[in-house]
Amino acid sequence: MDNFIAIDVETANGSRSSICSIGAVKVRDGVIVDSRYSLVNPEPNYYSWFCTRVHGLTDDDTWNAPSFGEVWTLWQDWLEDLPLVAHNAPFDQGCIAAACGIYGLEPPGQPFLDTLSAARRSIPRGMCPSKALDALCNFFGIPFNDHHNALADAEGCAKLAMILL
Repeated sequence: MDNFIAIDVETANGSRSSICSIGAVKVRDGVIVDSRYSLVNPEPNYYSWFCTRVHGLTDDDTWNAPSFGEVWTLWQDWLEDLPLVAHNAPFDQGCIAAACGIYGLEPPGQPFLDTLSAARRSIPRGMCPSKALDALCNFFGIPFNDHHNALADAEGCAKLAMILL
């Protein structure tokens, strides 16, 4: 697969609609050509301790950020109806669909592919200690820093997708 968008979201709390950051990387002809990142004012707008511990974001970071509806609307032309790829795609797809529902937007209709499922299918058990994004990037020698930053995760996912998909 040579043309796609790798996407990642982080949430503020246990609600799937509570996207507080989103990152995406566009791949054309097997090369990363562009990227997008935005903080998002989450809905519902509160942060759970657990989520903040994972990604480090708090209300101080997003209180003045645009809503998901504003960000997603601005990104529509950029997304070009390319296939979307995520690591643990059911999570990201579910969050995006829930947030679209809050703002009365159509969720993505294009295929949503999953590097986690691809890794589970193609890497024999025991060969890689974990199928987590950071562990897989390390396994394949992909430089990867700032895990749980939505843009860093999207970039790592894009590079994995070029190998696994």
